[in-house]
Amino acid sequence: MSWLRQMFGLESDGVKDADARWTPETGRPSFQDRDNFVTNRVTLADYNDASCGNPLGLSATYSCVNLIAGTIASLSPTIYFTDEKGVRTEARKHPLFWLLRLDPNFDQTDYEFWEFLAASIELQGNGYAEKIFNGSRLTALLPVMPVGMHVRRKGDGSLEYEWVDDGRRKIKSQEQMLHVRGFGGNLIKGASTLTACARIFRGAMATDRTADKMFENESRPSGFLSMEDKLTPEQRSELEAILEEKHQGALNVGRPMVLDNGLTWNALTINPEDAQLLESRKFSGEEICRLFGVPPAMVGYGDKASNWGTGKEVDVLGFIKFTLRKRLRRIERALMKQLLTREERQGGYSIEFNIEGLLRGDSAARAAFYQILVRLGVLTRNEVRRLENLPPIDGGDVAMVQMQDVPLADAIAGENQ
Repeated sequence: MSWLRQMFGLESDGVKDADARWTPETGRPSFQDRDNFVTNRVTLADYNDASCGNPLGLSATYSCVNLIAGTIASLSPTIYFTDEKGVRTEARKHPLFWLLRLDPNFDQTDYEFWEFLAASIELQGNGYAEKIFNGSRLTALLPVMPVGMHVRRKGDGSLEYEWVDDGRRKIKSQEQMLHVRGFGGNLIKGASTLTACARIFRGAMATDRTADKMFENESRPSGFLSMEDKLTPEQRSELEAILEEKHQGALNVGRPMVLDNGLTWNALTINPEDAQLLESRKFSGEEICRLFGVPPAMVGYGDKASNWGTGKEVDVLGFIKFTLRKRLRRIERALMKQLLTREERQGGYSIEFNIEGLLRGDSAARAAFYQILVRLGVLTRNEVRRLENLPPIDGGDVAMVQMQDVPLADAIAGENQ
């Protein structure tokens, strides 16, 4: 997960930014004036660096990004060709087919590449990949860390990309880069989620820090023993020793306690202040879910009604339709515009993610769905078998339709004969 840490600015690539003051404690550059430093004092740079923290450490952020990026990565894009009759097939002979589906570069699988690109868009608002050519043929896509990427528009209107990779400064033209812009921003770059919503992330991290400090420094027993008479020091020591010996530890949970001489056990429950803190942490997590468009129940939040049964199914469908679909369309359009020529796009080539696998229901629902389409003549039996990863059968390529639905007049005429 080193690339995720770099995306948050928690790791260095070995080169210090000229406009940043390097902090050895955190390994992160400060974006304040690097001359703003006074010995033995807390500067503005120190304060901002310390308060920035790591939003990835929030369970809601980690879960949302992992869910979105992982789901997109499982749906590798495919290049299709649509002929003059409107029949669409996979263009397996196109050079981009295996590049997008299996081998984007020498080091990564397609899953790893698309997971990185999707996570870059979610966190930093931009996904970058360097195009590697063999002559005029595109042979590889190398992912580029979005942190530290400088994009500028040249005098001729084209874009130029500059970044540092392994201590070397690289400058590439627009034709040599794949750039997927996220929501917001401008015509050059998308808006970073971490920057645009910094207040929400900092608020969630502050709540977590408060809870950690409270439970770290506070002594909180599960209960206490009380009696009317005062115990002597010897009796108190003996009682504490018995409790530690017989009732302390996971193995002694639920062991009956024998009390005499008027001793009474009083269990301690959570107080209203702590309950309010837990509610604040839950609200912060749900607020982060709203930022990424993820139903809270899909990352462990929500009540019982939303985590099971039809509530869960509705959340999954809503996630696919309103969260994933627009992200997939954004990536699809960028791939078509930057990897296909205008002639190829006009000639019927397109790049799309296949989300049919996500929309498949259980076995009974799929059987009913296929049965209706086969009876209507929409699908042949071999097309259904292909969707279920089954081999074709003889005669299964013929579209059929049932004939029980006939005009009422024809039915009456048949009865009178």
